[in-house]
Amino acid sequence: MAQTGVHSEELGQEGAGDGIDEDAERLRSWYETVVGERPSREETIGLLGGRNTGPGRRSRYKRVMHMLAVVRKYDIFHGLSPVTLRRMLEELGPTFVKAGQILSMRSEILPESFCRELAKLRTEVEPMSREVVLETLRNEYDVALEKIFDAIDAEPLGSASVAQVHKARLVTGELVAIKVQRPNVRDVMLQDIDIMRSLARHAKRVMGTDQVLDLQSVVEELWQSFREETDFLVEAHSLSEFRYNNMECAFVSCPKPYPGLCTEHVVVMDYVEGIPISHVHELANAGYDLDEIGTKLVDNYATQMLDDGFFHADPHPGNIVVADGKIVYLDLGIMGRLSAHDRKALSDMVFAVADLDTPRLKDGLLRFSSTPDVADVDHARLLADLDVVVQDFGTATLADLDLSRFLNALVTLARRSGVEMPSSVTMLARSLVTLEGTVDDLLADKSIVDIIAAHVGSQVNAWEEGKREAKQYAREARLASHSLLRAASQASLAMNMLTRGQLRVNMDLAGSDDPIADFSHAFDRLTMGIVIAGLFIGSSVIYFAGVKPVVFGIPIIGFVGFLAALALGIWLVVDIMREPRRRK
Repeated sequence: MAQTGVHSEELGQEGAGDGIDEDAERLRSWYETVVGERPSREETIGLLGGRNTGPGRRSRYKRVMHMLAVVRKYDIFHGLSPVTLRRMLEELGPTFVKAGQILSMRSEILPESFCRELAKLRTEVEPMSREVVLETLRNEYDVALEKIFDAIDAEPLGSASVAQVHKARLVTGELVAIKVQRPNVRDVMLQDIDIMRSLARHAKRVMGTDQVLDLQSVVEELWQSFREETDFLVEAHSLSEFRYNNMECAFVSCPKPYPGLCTEHVVVMDYVEGIPISHVHELANAGYDLDEIGTKLVDNYATQMLDDGFFHADPHPGNIVVADGKIVYLDLGIMGRLSAHDRKALSDMVFAVADLDTPRLKDGLLRFSSTPDVADVDHARLLADLDVVVQDFGTATLADLDLSRFLNALVTLARRSGVEMPSSVTMLARSLVTLEGTVDDLLADKSIVDIIAAHVGSQVNAWEEGKREAKQYAREARLASHSLLRAASQASLAMNMLTRGQLRVNMDLAGSDDPIADFSHAFDRLTMGIVIAGLFIGSSVIYFAGVKPVVFGIPIIGFVGFLAALALGIWLVVDIMREPRRRK
């Protein structure tokens, strides 16, 4: 027994997964007897809002000073290269590493060269020492670790900015993987996100609106990711739900969690050893069909999105292995959800692009929208932008469709037209782009959009499609008839109000903030033009009539009329030329 109290031997594969399902009741009985119920953390309330678990003002000040020192070190005001940006984010800490990972998949914000460099932030970081790992585990359990784990590997399987994973063996013999959260990482990330939110709010005063919206979307996505990734009980539940959803799928799975051993900072799950999906030569040498793996992976991902509404939000190669003929997701720290309403809208958008149907694509996009009032959306501009998107991407074959450019174009033009997309949609777009990169080396002549479209088509047979269309026509006919009746009723009311002099009309013209004022201005110009023409014609009549007295051979009255017409004409021309500048 090592001095730490837990063996540090290298664990083998003996008994990996043997009898796990059969011994589930034995393990549960053992845990309840030896470990017992974990007491819930007490929460208190008080006149000042309860205990303060967040960082204090002094800690916040020190953190801001440290961030400023790092920023000065990399001299961001004179420009950052992709490499220096990545190094700066790594030095700033786990929050900024996570922000960089998000930005690496937001090519509508950063150039592609920066995105490729920031993708390297997925690599290993400095691991925690064995002593820190053991101390963290002791703080999570109310009994000695020797009563739970028979041995824990000293070397981590992987080390990330939030946690690291160790291979271990339970005292009951099962091989498991332990995911241990880094100490205090939650407090540090909470403080950093709070600072970043403040910076994003203040940035509105000095930066353009579109750019601030981009920054805020990254911060809010980071906040959502932070809340999910730092509560490991969420991941334990996600593992159980994902396994249940794929229970009847013979080729996709994930590790089984041990709920009794999972806490807010520790996840214990089955140990799975397989071939990383990015090691294509190793997969081929093991006898796997790469095209089959890629096709099944994408088809199952379509099931996650469109059927289950519960999808893996970060399907990069480091999170997926192939083991025993199955595609296994190892890390379910970030998961996305789509409601039935959103899933239907997504299906409609896929076929709208294929059918070059811009209005249908617009309707699907607006159904995703989190904008409170779609009446405020610039529909004309949105349709015009979508026409360009459909022409650019809809005319290409599905195999040639650049999904990342397509999704980025949709999100960008939606924001430009005043349509704010919910975080679930941007998360889905980012996930599909990541998935496209993951299967790029597996699928030679296929597009993931092609596979997703085939999946959608296979779910609906001709009879079901006919019934759906019939229901849709019946629903639209019913709405149209009610709309006609309401229109007739409202027309009758309008006529009654008109005869009584009670009718008021509100006018709204595209491109005009005040149409009445614009009409009034136009009529003023027209009136002025008539006056100028009248002065010119009248003065000409007086000139030919030879009315006296005269000056310079011109009757004085006619001379004054000519001068007035000239002055007013010059003023009218100048006013017309200044109109575009006033509108700007």
